[in-house]
This record gives sequence, C-alpha cells and structure tokens, in this order.
Amino acid sequence: MDKSDLETYQVQLSQVQLALDADPENAELISLRSELEELIELTKAAIAQQEAAASSSKAGEGSKKSAAASASSSKVWSAGDDCLAKYSGDGQWYPARITSVGGSGDNRVYSIVFKGYNNTELVNAAQVKALPANYAGPTAGAGNKRKLSKAEEEERERKKKKNEKKLESKAAKAKEQQEKQHSWQKFAKKSEKKGIHIAGVSGTSIFKTPDNPLGRVGVTGSGKGMTDVAPRIKHKFEPTDDPTA
Repeated sequence: MDKSDLETYQVQLSQVQLALDADPENAELISLRSELEELIELTKAAIAQQEAAASSSKAGEGSKKSAAASASSSKVWSAGDDCLAKYSGDGQWYPARITSVGGSGDNRVYSIVFKGYNNTELVNAAQVKALPANYAGPTAGAGNKRKLSKAEEEERERKKKKNEKKLESKAAKAKEQQEKQHSWQKFAKKSEKKGIHIAGVSGTSIFKTPDNPLGRVGVTGSGKGMTDVAPRIKHKFEPTDDPTA
C-alpha cells in the first residue's frame, strides 16, 4: 500500500458520499462507505509504518557511515602506509600508498600515489580509508582499472605518437642505408666484370701483407708496387775554409 492507493480510496469515498446524499437509505452505499473508511484507516497505518521503518534504516546507515568516517579520520596515517584513496577524476576509491603527511593536527593533508598508475594527488583525511580485511591487492583485468583522466589520455597519446615517429625515422634511415649498400655492391660488381679491381670488395682487404716476413704493409689498388723505404743514415759534418759556406 502506498499514497496513490490512499488517494484512490479517498476519491471513491467522496463519490459514495455524494451518492448517499441523493439516496441516504441505500444499504449497499452505506456498506460500501464503511468498507472504504476502514480501508483508508488501514492504508494510513501501513504508510506510517513504512515511513517509520525507512527513517530508522536511514538513521542506521547514517550512523554507520559516520562511524566509519570517524574511524578513518581518527586513524593516524604515516608515510609508507597502504590505503584506499578517492581519485578526484571519477570519485572512486583505488589502492594507494601515502608518500608524505602534512597539514595541521586537526586537518591532515596526505600526498598519495595510486598503485599501478604512479600519479600523485593531495587528499584530506575524509578521502583516505583503510584497506578491507580481505583485500588481496589489485589483480589484472579491465574491471580493476580506473578510467584515465583527459590529461592522462592526452599524455599517453602524445608519447605514443612520439614513439611512432621515432620508429618511422629509424626505419627510414635503415632503408636508406640498405639502398646505399645495395647501390655500392651493384657498382662494385659491374666494375669487377669490366676488369676493374676495387680493393675491399669480394673479400679482398685494402691492406696487403707481402709474403716476405720482413716486408711492410702497403696500400693496394693503385696498380703500383710497394713504396721503397729509404734507409736512415747518420749525417756527417765536414768543416770547410770557405766563409760563405
């Protein structure tokens, strides 16, 4: 029973009363009026009982929330404590760790970092509460991930684009290097077919060591032999009588 039923019974009672004014001796209308009056009284009593129960339930919930908030605010938190903190982005509670404590004795301010996200926020005592007794830590899954803020999404997108550009640049440089290498190899092969020897191609070193163990290393590819090394000799000074010498 609710207030809409009560209004319906009251309308019906008014209609029966009008009919009785026209026919006061009608037994059926008199009986119907009595039944409607009884229904109205029962409905009023039921509504009053429901409202009392609802009020009591709200009062109980309010006292529980108040007690929980009081217990949370009265708890002495220290740096390094694990807790649940309210994220300003969506108003939800997430696992966090307190990194520092500030503020006054009756108005504490905590610097916390959300686990798994590494973003820091400043919260007050009402925005921090203890972890549940059966809390086992965050598990992998989309349900445990909070929604990123607009700034965090933009930063993530910016980093993603920056990494993509770096990868594209590296790929372009690698492709350019491969093309240069391929062009040089192609040129070397054509030169070899024409009988032109290019040092450093086909496994030939640009440095040539002679078979003679006393020989010196010389640069090949010029078509000339090895450069002769002039022997070192000691200069002998000979005096002369010529003053202009």
